[in-house]
Amino acid sequence: MFSGKLRGPQGGRDGTVRLQEELASAEVVVIGAGAGLSASAGFEYTGQRFDTYFQDFAAAYGFDDMYSGGFYPYKTMEEYWAFWSRYIWINRYQNPPEPVYNALLELMRGKEYFVLTTNVDHQFQRAGFDKERLFYTQGDYGLWQCSKPCHKLTYDNEAQVQKMVEVQGFVVDGNGELSLPEGTRPAMSIPTELVPYCPKCGSPLTMNLRADETFVEDMGWQMASKRYAAFLRKAQQRRTLFLELGTGYNTPGIIKYSFWQMADRWQKAVYSSVNLGEAYAPVELGEKAICIDGDIGEVLGALARR
Repeated sequence: MFSGKLRGPQGGRDGTVRLQEELASAEVVVIGAGAGLSASAGFEYTGQRFDTYFQDFAAAYGFDDMYSGGFYPYKTMEEYWAFWSRYIWINRYQNPPEPVYNALLELMRGKEYFVLTTNVDHQFQRAGFDKERLFYTQGDYGLWQCSKPCHKLTYDNEAQVQKMVEVQGFVVDGNGELSLPEGTRPAMSIPTELVPYCPKCGSPLTMNLRADETFVEDMGWQMASKRYAAFLRKAQQRRTLFLELGTGYNTPGIIKYSFWQMADRWQKAVYSSVNLGEAYAPVELGEKAICIDGDIGEVLGALARR
């Protein structure tokens, strides 16, 4: 058990140097990724990126970020899916502005790794990470499920979402980039026939995102969970680096607390946290912890150059 006392980034020796050494000597790397990793890659939900795609919704309803827009009580399903189709496309089917995920993949070349993430944008898979080494615990922007739910299947939404954004006036180019032709004013609703409904019970489909007890843990989710558990069982006696990237305290039990506990129990394990403003570890981990307060993309770049 931990005392609850945390320590932040260590002074003295450069944490990036030590992390490079641990990464080089690790037999196994367990990556734990939170929202800070995608933020470092440029997936911001406010500011210019929000203004580019949602200025019309912001003007109509007064919210100024994508999260707020996702919870807004739209009067019709046609308007709801107009907003959400843009949201899904730019956060799931577009590449992030910065190649942070690609840099991380390069650092994993030749390594035995597994990724546990609370992110739902699937940028690991888009960057080329082995899909058999990924466990997305909280869902996927690219999947729909029955809102009831009446069954445990999920449905890929890429083709339908593309139709939704294009009917609003947007253009999707060959690289998946979404743009609005100059002078075009986007529609804020989609045709009724594009609204998705459950093929089994007729209820509206909804996002496969963990919000409450209705979240569907489909066959893919179950298999990924089993693969992750099996990976950890094999790693316990090996030199393991728990590499936590951009994980905060919204759902700390999924990654952060479990990484602390395993790093404490496993004789050959080291825990590292790279996070801008939130790099902490229990004092009990002592020299088994490396905490780096910094932009993840910059830290990964420094690791690659050493």
